[in-house]
Amino acid sequence: MRLVLVDGSGFIFRAFHAIPDMTRPDGVHVNAVFGFCNMIARLMKEHTGSHLAVIFDAGRMTFRNRMYEPYKAHRPEAPPELVPQFALIREAARAFGLPSIELDDWEADDLIAAYAKAALQAGGEAVIVSSDKDLMQLIRPGVTMLDPMKNVPIGEAEVAAKFGVTPDKVIEVQALIGDAVDNVPGVRGIGPKGAAELIGQYGTLEAVLEAAKSGAMKPGKRRDMLVEFADNARISKELVKLRDDAPLPEPVEDLALRHWDDAVLSAFLDTNNFKSIKQRLALSDAPRAEAAAPKAEAAAFGGYETITSMAALTALIEAARQAGFVAVDVQTDDRNSLHGNLLGIALAVAPGRAGYVPLGHNLGLEDTPQLLWPDALGALGALFTDVAVLKIFHDAKYNLEVLTRAGVAQVAPLDDVMLISYAQDAGNFSHDRETLARKHLAHELKSFDSVAGSGRARLSFANVPLAGASAFAAEAADVTLRLWAMLKPLLRVNKSLALYELVEKKLIPVLTAMELHGVMVDRADLRAMSVEFEGRMAEIETDIQRLAGQEFNVGSPKQLGEILFERMGLPGGKRGKAGAWGTDSSVLEGLAEQGIEVAQRVMDWRQLAKLKSTYADALIGQADENGRVHTSFQMAVAATGRLSSTDPNLQNIPIRTVEGARIRKTFIAAPGCSLVSADYSQIELRLLAHVADIAALKESFARGEDIHARTASEVFGVPMAGMDAATRRRAKAINFGIIYGISAFGLGRQLGVGAGEAKAYIDAYFKRYPEIRAYMEATKEEARSQGYVLTPFGRRCWVPRIKDKMPQLRAYAERQAINAPLQGGAADIIKQAMVKLPKAMARAGLSATLILQVHDELLLEAPDDEARAAAELAREVMQGAAEISVPLTVETGIGKNWGDAH
Repeated sequence: MRLVLVDGSGFIFRAFHAIPDMTRPDGVHVNAVFGFCNMIARLMKEHTGSHLAVIFDAGRMTFRNRMYEPYKAHRPEAPPELVPQFALIREAARAFGLPSIELDDWEADDLIAAYAKAALQAGGEAVIVSSDKDLMQLIRPGVTMLDPMKNVPIGEAEVAAKFGVTPDKVIEVQALIGDAVDNVPGVRGIGPKGAAELIGQYGTLEAVLEAAKSGAMKPGKRRDMLVEFADNARISKELVKLRDDAPLPEPVEDLALRHWDDAVLSAFLDTNNFKSIKQRLALSDAPRAEAAAPKAEAAAFGGYETITSMAALTALIEAARQAGFVAVDVQTDDRNSLHGNLLGIALAVAPGRAGYVPLGHNLGLEDTPQLLWPDALGALGALFTDVAVLKIFHDAKYNLEVLTRAGVAQVAPLDDVMLISYAQDAGNFSHDRETLARKHLAHELKSFDSVAGSGRARLSFANVPLAGASAFAAEAADVTLRLWAMLKPLLRVNKSLALYELVEKKLIPVLTAMELHGVMVDRADLRAMSVEFEGRMAEIETDIQRLAGQEFNVGSPKQLGEILFERMGLPGGKRGKAGAWGTDSSVLEGLAEQGIEVAQRVMDWRQLAKLKSTYADALIGQADENGRVHTSFQMAVAATGRLSSTDPNLQNIPIRTVEGARIRKTFIAAPGCSLVSADYSQIELRLLAHVADIAALKESFARGEDIHARTASEVFGVPMAGMDAATRRRAKAINFGIIYGISAFGLGRQLGVGAGEAKAYIDAYFKRYPEIRAYMEATKEEARSQGYVLTPFGRRCWVPRIKDKMPQLRAYAERQAINAPLQGGAADIIKQAMVKLPKAMARAGLSATLILQVHDELLLEAPDDEARAAAELAREVMQGAAEISVPLTVETGIGKNWGDAH
């Protein structure tokens, strides 16, 4: 939850005095209303939350007047031009589809405090849209402020600049200062600077008053005033302290953001003659067709500018500031963001208006000299940190890593078109820029080959002539901008806004930091492991050749096929189109199931060969000068929302094999540090119990029972006490197999029994847990009717082949549909934990660093003396990352290497 709370009452006065007088045709003054509508339109576009409400004062008299009668008694009446606008602004909020909240006897500030507290208690965050100094006391982790007139955030630094103290001490300072406008008395003669000094020295108001009274404070007029007006200070503190226990007129969950009704909003804007706002929101008088995507921009592609002077760069940056947004695309000499050097940056500020800033190209004789990066960095760095300009990327993580390595300190705020698309269409199609341009803009992007050539003649991008490089790069930025304008509004329509804003987008800096940090490997141990694997492969190879009756190259599929199906005459062989025998894993597995030993040994040899090449040998070359390997996490690939890992793939290490454990031991902690592993226990089974509402399983999880023993007891009718390992293992295979829609044949193969016996196990399982079959059938029907299924947290997982004419493909899609809410739900939970964990570590004063995510496991690197505290905090954050109807359990381990910690 990201709850945006608009201080409606505070904004009315600021807008009225800041915006020149305006009247509509009937003479009613509307300058404050116009400012409010402008602010809301911008807010809903650029500072989106999952929940939003506008908070107003219900009246001038509140409980504070009973506490202290002079409170706000001298405030002047509102100007007559403003009075009609109070009701109009409430009407405007309703026209935008926003809750308009007020409560008798309470001030708007108290309601804001109470709603911010409720958001935090719900595991979310709050953004307060106001510049009111009284609200600054609420700023803390998870609660921020945004100045609606300047469109800039207000955080601890701004509070310190204003009050000289941190937000948690603002009340203490205000109690001493008082407030002449609101008749808050304070202590006579003490201003902001003096108050900050006193609170900085003594800590609290009471400590200040006690020091003055006891004589511990230096004698003088200030001490005398503190003694004389101590009661004034205490009543002042009560008056300025916001009450976060105020009743909530509407439950916080009811404040979920909804799109306005176009016809209603259009009518309101017409009545008040706000043509510019209506035009900017692209409103028509016709009812809104929610499912329809906006039309692609008509501006032509091409005619882009090559930026080779500071004047041209400054002009483009100024255009970005005027627009309030800019699409950015970096170009490098290596597609791996952790190795490539920055060659240039493309910027787009409007459809068809884009330019490329070459910075590291090898120039030809005809090329204009390019800008030097140190010169461009000042202007571009200021743009990237400008909070009033939204930076739009496709694959922001890649771009941020390149920019970070090039010396750009920060890029904020930002949007990511790839993740905007992925949040609403995971599994429906690919989310690369080329696919999205083709699908949504009916536009074919220039290929890299079209500017760099192909084959032996291919140029590196650094050597591509600037004209071609600019056309290629600027078009990428232009397409990114157009896709953003089209796809961002659909997040709300497709109910994917919260998922994008609170999970996917917030994960970008977390993964960026993880990838840049990397994980250390023991290169000497990797070399030793390579020798071990090679020795074992040689032993297995000798064994294979003995079983085959002759020597041959085990690594040659052609020779292997001839040995198996010609010399040995084994059954089931099939030739491919080229005439060679097929020897892939499915063929070998089929032979191994028939008890043919040579097939099993070849599979063992291939497994070791793959592990040797993929990990033992490859990781040595992939480690940097510090011995760290930097994997790349793919954020928009898996249909279920899972992250995947490439270059190298660290998520594919076998989990339950001796070799997998051996590989994990080569991942080590830095000197003086330990690795901390935190792993969700049986999370998909827990989600199954939750989504299928299986009372027996929920009860078992709540009691902390052995779920596999419980299942064995329920299905096979044997007591849990003294249960043999084989029976428990059968139940475990069923439990996990059901999640993946396993067939009787598949289960039988796992358990080493016939398909008939396996089917009897499955039938007994469904008889004991009929809720599971009901869930499976309902989920398949949901996929057939909608084309997608939902995780418990609202992620859409598309299942494109659910109606395929081919039975095999349709059955596979049905298994996908059954599993997606469980695997996707687990992905949602661990992603939420990853977003929260770095902040929690920082708040706790711990320097533990998140370095890896492998499905249900997180791996951290922590100083030795912090490892236990980091493990406990990781467990706490992960177990509290989401609320489902069964407890989430996390197992932790600490070790000098991943194998010992896992």
